[in-house]
Amino acid sequence: MPTIQAPATVLVTGASGYVAASVVKELLDRGYSVRGTVRSSAKGDYLKGLFKSYEPRFQYVVVADMCNSDAFDDAVKGVDAVAHIASPATPDVHDPQELIKPAVSGTLNVLESIKKHGSSVKRVVITSSYFAILRPKTGVPTFYTEADWNDHAVDEVQAKGADADQHHKYAASKVLAERAAWNWVEKHKGEIDFDITTILPSVVFGPLLNEARSASQLNTTSRYFYNAIKTELPPNFATEWISSVVDIRDVAFVHARALEVEEAGGERFIAASVPFSWQTMYDALNSANPPLANIPKGTPGTPIVGGAVCISEKAQAILGAKFRPLQETAVDMVNDLREKEAQWSA
Repeated sequence: MPTIQAPATVLVTGASGYVAASVVKELLDRGYSVRGTVRSSAKGDYLKGLFKSYEPRFQYVVVADMCNSDAFDDAVKGVDAVAHIASPATPDVHDPQELIKPAVSGTLNVLESIKKHGSSVKRVVITSSYFAILRPKTGVPTFYTEADWNDHAVDEVQAKGADADQHHKYAASKVLAERAAWNWVEKHKGEIDFDITTILPSVVFGPLLNEARSASQLNTTSRYFYNAIKTELPPNFATEWISSVVDIRDVAFVHARALEVEEAGGERFIAASVPFSWQTMYDALNSANPPLANIPKGTPGTPIVGGAVCISEKAQAILGAKFRPLQETAVDMVNDLREKEAQWSA
């Protein structure tokens, strides 16, 4: 499939979100025009102010409910590519369908709208998650590639419903949404002139562009980070493997390159740097130069207990990704959060 280059126009769904806002900036920096979908004019106006220096290349449209079958019909008209990033990420839900329905419906509605009204679209990049691959495996550490699928989470949710673990509910929404996209493309491959690529980021940290007027308004992972560096965690918790980490700016880069590189069509890409525990995060921050004040110390040098490794060689080889080291991501995020904290208390 032909791919795109600047100054093409890209539709970015959920543009006011943590990941999406950085993808918008990456695309604008590369010379693209961006049309972002937001759930309200207030969110859109915030982005207009944030990206004022790029005018008139950033515009927004309001899509209040992506579960509506025609939600994206107008938004896809006249764009050259789509980055579908909008997806629910609420940390605590009772009914797993609160996550699964909008994730699956939103993805399928974007694809259907492109099929009907997006005749100029050449590539669709869909944001999935590394949770979509983290099926149970034996061994420590365990290793994951794009060939893995976390069907275990789907089975758990189907068996337990509202009683399923919250992580399984979220993972199931990502698995089912991504599988729905691949199945849809296979079903309609003779009717469409675009292909898809999926991006599977690990836990994303790094400077925020999305609006957050208080700590309570931080997105889930940013709030997780903020709380962990404000209060020292118990040693047994601080040393446990948490996830792999990836810098928000590298995630944005991977999304942009996935739109541009022809070989990316039809592929999944893990976006991940290194595994971390909060202790390794504390160690990275405390060894920074210049040093950062008031960072918990924990038990310096204690290795990660358990864990998994997400192999991101494919993104490096095909998309040219060069993932930032943990320390750079952590330091930049602390500094950014502290700047925001100063504004909150002003």
